[in-house]
Amino acid sequence: MKTKLQILAGPAIVLACLGGQIAQAQTQVANVRPYDKSGINVFEAPKDSAAVFNGLKVKFGAGFTQSFQGLKHENKAGGLYKMSPGFNTANANLYMDVQLADGILLNLTSYLSSRHHNETWVKGGYIQFDKLPFKGEVWDNIMKYATLKVGHMEINYGDQHFRRSDGGQTIYNPFVENYIMDAFTTEIGGELLLRKGMFFGVVGVTNGMIKGNIDSLVATPQDNNIHKSPAVLAKLGLDKQINPDLRVRLAASYYNNSSSGSQTLYGGDRTGSNYFMAMEKAGGTYAANAFSGRYNPGFTKKVEAFQLNAFGKYQGLELFGTYEAANGRTKAETAERDAKQYAIDAIYRFGKAEDVFIGVRYNALTARPANVAAAGTSPAITYTDDVKIDRIAFGAGWFLTKNILLKGEYVKQQYKDFPVADYRNGGEFSGYVVQAVVGF
Repeated sequence: MKTKLQILAGPAIVLACLGGQIAQAQTQVANVRPYDKSGINVFEAPKDSAAVFNGLKVKFGAGFTQSFQGLKHENKAGGLYKMSPGFNTANANLYMDVQLADGILLNLTSYLSSRHHNETWVKGGYIQFDKLPFKGEVWDNIMKYATLKVGHMEINYGDQHFRRSDGGQTIYNPFVENYIMDAFTTEIGGELLLRKGMFFGVVGVTNGMIKGNIDSLVATPQDNNIHKSPAVLAKLGLDKQINPDLRVRLAASYYNNSSSGSQTLYGGDRTGSNYFMAMEKAGGTYAANAFSGRYNPGFTKKVEAFQLNAFGKYQGLELFGTYEAANGRTKAETAERDAKQYAIDAIYRFGKAEDVFIGVRYNALTARPANVAAAGTSPAITYTDDVKIDRIAFGAGWFLTKNILLKGEYVKQQYKDFPVADYRNGGEFSGYVVQAVVGF
């Protein structure tokens, strides 16, 4: 098994050997979202059609996060994992962006170390076309407004995924953890982004699964559909800097996969939660129980989801809101279930360069779980009513430089209306998490 030192040493040696050549290339790779403080509140990657191409260039970036956690939890039945304050496993990401040609970018993202996978894993990679290598005025006119991405990549469903923590890259998130129902996955396919003035739209088609899959689906007594359907997604919105003090953005997103072998829209994160072992049973492990504090509705065969986002920033005051509704089922179910959540962030950034911030987030979820067999018993847990989970988090942070962030959070999360047979009945966790973050 690789140690953390071995995991990080290889990429570090590569970066050191490339030295000045990498530094020289830093400003010559266009249309990439910055990985430091300047990437905050950047959604889709910028489009600079005037960028000059003068040969193949390579840019390396990274994200590192070290957490210290002091959480406690309780439920009615007992049997929870015994926690005490301490350091969590450090997370690290490595980014490689390559300017292959004029207006053509290659991205490769790797998870060097995370809670779910301590060893190095590739998140995905894609080619981004802001120009096409075809001669003709018609192509130039189209690509003034279009950006095409093709590959195995983070899909552009909703706006929340632009503000979430992703392994070692946590600098975009003013809080420690993501939403309770975390809409994030990587899939193989393509997306077309069109921008004209303040308006934008996205259409995409993917394989609807987190990785390549050529397996045939297996019919079940509840579902004899063995056809694998592609996933389709769409987004429409507007983003306007109304004046130097005020920016407004609205976006509506849609995602549909009618028949999948392994749909992971709400379970596609391969890094893990930043609340280690919160509301997990005794005897669990960090890797096997990697998504503490989150709720995956388990729509693995079929899912339809809608997300509405609103963002506004007036001087130092920033508001971001989300409403999301989804329905779907597993291949062992006949009836579809619903899940709904909403969240609101209020952040105030102050200081000469907005280097300090304070904020509060409220996130609430209502969902109907699938009936499951209770561990160690023959009867199944039957969910006759929706369950509810809500979270309140207070956060604060300080950017020592544009690459170094110290942030902390106090959180309280409660589990409501879970049946007595579910160990989360009467569940609650609360406490603090502090993170030291580097992004470049």
